[in-house]
Amino acid sequence: MPKINVSEAPEGSGSRYPAPFDKPCVDRRWRRLGEAAGLTQFGVNVVTLKPGVWSSQRHWHSHEDEFVYMLEGELVLVTDAGEETLVPGDAAGFKGGVEDGHCLQNRSERDARFLVVGSRVAEDYGEYPDIDLKFTAGRYSGGGGYFHKDGTPY
Repeated sequence: MPKINVSEAPEGSGSRYPAPFDKPCVDRRWRRLGEAAGLTQFGVNVVTLKPGVWSSQRHWHSHEDEFVYMLEGELVLVTDAGEETLVPGDAAGFKGGVEDGHCLQNRSERDARFLVVGSRVAEDYGEYPDIDLKFTAGRYSGGGGYFHKDGTPY
């Protein structure tokens, strides 16, 4: 198994959300470890959130499973059930098809890092329960996109 040089893994940053929903997520950064390994069936990323930054808007997936593992710092996990603090060594998982919106928010004074693993399912779609936003299938084939909940495109 080839070793991945994490410092050379492809980087990403920012948000693809339409304004104004992009604001809390615009300063997030990640390294694409799965891509560096040539993986295609699931994604693996190390994400860094500066103070005040969110991992995403609160959302759920129709088909994709997600798993997060805290590496450093402190984040608040926000779900339909409420809020919980995550610290290094904590983990959380979100099963595809369960309409329980979730996101991570850095409300601390220092950077936080976590590992996120998620399946890649072409048929996946989802919604954001707190805002007028949904996403459609096709993200991995260059299709899909963001829409109002009534289907009107952004």
